[in-house]
Amino acid sequence: MLGFETVVGLLLPSWEELQLSVAAAAFLIVAYWFLTLGDGVDHRTLVETSAGRPAEVDDDEKESKGDRHSNSAYLIKVKLLAAKNLRGANLNGTSDPYAIISCGAEKCFSSMVPGSRNPIWREGFNFAVDELPVKIIVTIYGWDIIRRSAVLGSVTIPVEHEGRTGAIWYTLDGASGQVCLHIKTHKLQVDSPRVLDGCSGANTRRKAFADQGPMVFHQKHGPLQTIFNLLSDEIVEHSYSCALERSFLYHGRMYISAWNICFHSNVFSKQIKVTVPFGDIDEIKRSRHAIINPAITVILRVGAGGHGAPPLGNGDGKVRYKFASFWNRNHVLKNLQHAVQKYHTMFEAEKKKEREPSTLLDFIKEKQQPALLYFVKEKKMPTLPAHSSSSFRSSESQSNISEEIVAKIEQFQPFIKEEVLTTIYNDVFPCTAEQFFKFVLDDGSTFTNEYHTARKDFNLIVSQWHASSEYNGQVRDVKYRTLCNFPLCPPDIPVTEFQHTVLSADKKKLVFETVQQTEGVPFASYFEAHCRWSVETVSESSCKVDITFGAYFKKWCLLQSKIKSAAVDDNKKVYKIRLDAARSYITKSRTSNIASSSTATQENN
Repeated sequence: MLGFETVVGLLLPSWEELQLSVAAAAFLIVAYWFLTLGDGVDHRTLVETSAGRPAEVDDDEKESKGDRHSNSAYLIKVKLLAAKNLRGANLNGTSDPYAIISCGAEKCFSSMVPGSRNPIWREGFNFAVDELPVKIIVTIYGWDIIRRSAVLGSVTIPVEHEGRTGAIWYTLDGASGQVCLHIKTHKLQVDSPRVLDGCSGANTRRKAFADQGPMVFHQKHGPLQTIFNLLSDEIVEHSYSCALERSFLYHGRMYISAWNICFHSNVFSKQIKVTVPFGDIDEIKRSRHAIINPAITVILRVGAGGHGAPPLGNGDGKVRYKFASFWNRNHVLKNLQHAVQKYHTMFEAEKKKEREPSTLLDFIKEKQQPALLYFVKEKKMPTLPAHSSSSFRSSESQSNISEEIVAKIEQFQPFIKEEVLTTIYNDVFPCTAEQFFKFVLDDGSTFTNEYHTARKDFNLIVSQWHASSEYNGQVRDVKYRTLCNFPLCPPDIPVTEFQHTVLSADKKKLVFETVQQTEGVPFASYFEAHCRWSVETVSESSCKVDITFGAYFKKWCLLQSKIKSAAVDDNKKVYKIRLDAARSYITKSRTSNIASSSTATQENN
């Protein structure tokens, strides 16, 4: 009997254990409500929303953030490069800075750089505006895990006209600190869709919805309206419990609509609201927050910027948001990819519909104009014959069109970027422009081989001059390997120099241009060395030589100004040595020619 009571006592819990279990269960229920249902959202509204019960609401709602740039005329590209000497907002004297860039009603978030007072971002943000001038407001914040982010400083930059600025340091209006920005503004065609580098397209959302028939509103505002202030016609198609990765996981809820991915979290009374338009998404892929915590990473296209909270940065310039702690990650990923595909299908259909009225005009441009160009070029007719469809009303308009087309055909592309050139050398040479080409640049000249041999270059390959249909004159390539004494370079590096030359009809003016590309040098893929030699005959035995040089950057880098100045200073020395060698070679060649002529004359006599 005692053994039976002992076994029952071991199997059944005591009264104290029952009380503890009930208290633990109540605590878990309250915690779950706080983390998932305690964000102020009535989830019964989601069911009613899905059911689509019609009701009337006010029409004057605020526009969604996903409907940007519908009728904009200017595109402003803001590159947030770096900041320095920021105020320390953390207890250890550092900060976790991020920036909010505002232009009009639009606002973009940069990534957060942890533990730094001198952050480097190198991130771009695009804003489309209707008219100039506008103001760009950049505010630097220090991220705080629990409390509201502290303002470290801000600056306002007016944009009054088209053009670009260099990398300029702006002083913040806070206690200390500066921010480095690069701003470029250019005009867009008013009737063109806004699908440029992170800019949203035309207002597909409203048009596509209007084409579906009468708009049906819902009995109650859903979470997209009460939390994110989106339009009344935007409903929640899917909703998932998840967490946003930041300093730690901020648990909340993800909402997926037809146009946006939204996330809301309210942990320790810190509100986080993220709204990502599908038009700004570049890729959605699987990832992991930890070994046992599958996640989803949403990568935004370059220039889009973050929306509502600082995203995660990356070296490729594309910011991203990472969501983890899903019950079924693969199911959520499938629905996200399907929603993005559905959005782009709707967007492409709207673009196609907008292009339908101009189908006849496109046909004329694509089909008839090439034939017209060929006819004018081959037959060289002064006027065009009358068209049966009365496309051209008079022979005068036909002649004007013909001359315009022929002039367009005759134009050639520039070989180098003139805007980057600066004068580095000018002198007088003892030869004419025609002789300069013959002695220094001609295929029969040995100057190029002798010059590179003296420089200890090797593997020299010089192609023959040949006429170019793209550029006026002749072109050729010069390839070689040269020694490099820079500590960060290999012992020798490959160099490719594209050369272009034009001699005027009277043979008194010569233009020699080069574009030089290197490999193995730091930032070599970012820039090219452009140079122009202008040779003009001033007398029967002399010519004036002017050399301009500049570094053309194909893409921006942080050390751009230093590289430009260093390249100009170094090439001043290089081209002086090259011209001295050319002068010596020309003098020697002329002396040799004079001696040969004298010998031939004496033999004839």
